[in-house]
Amino acid sequence: MTSQGSAHGRFTRAIKTRNLFVAELAMRELGTLSLLDALDYLTLLADVKPEKLERAAIRWHARLEIEARTLTLGESQLALAALASLCAGERDAVPILRALVRRTRPTLLPRAG
Repeated sequence: MTSQGSAHGRFTRAIKTRNLFVAELAMRELGTLSLLDALDYLTLLADVKPEKLERAAIRWHARLEIEARTLTLGESQLALAALASLCAGERDAVPILRALVRRTRPTLLPRAG
């Protein structure tokens, strides 16, 4: 660990300070993010670089499909609708997606730190 802290700590700080470049560097170092951390990244993309958002949202949904332990068809449709809303500029979709991730209990848990 460097004097700047762990990669996850740098990622978290970059999200809070809205620094996309540092967030992406930390993501590369981490290799994998939890779905909740990846949702934070989507939210940052929506604000800073929306032209990258749709592809990232599609990848996020694919991970949800694979990692969720209890995802129903209706929940999958809800996730897609919320992601489409996020891509259209609706930030109210983020709490819906957070709740959905928590409810579906993905296999990759958030990192501590």
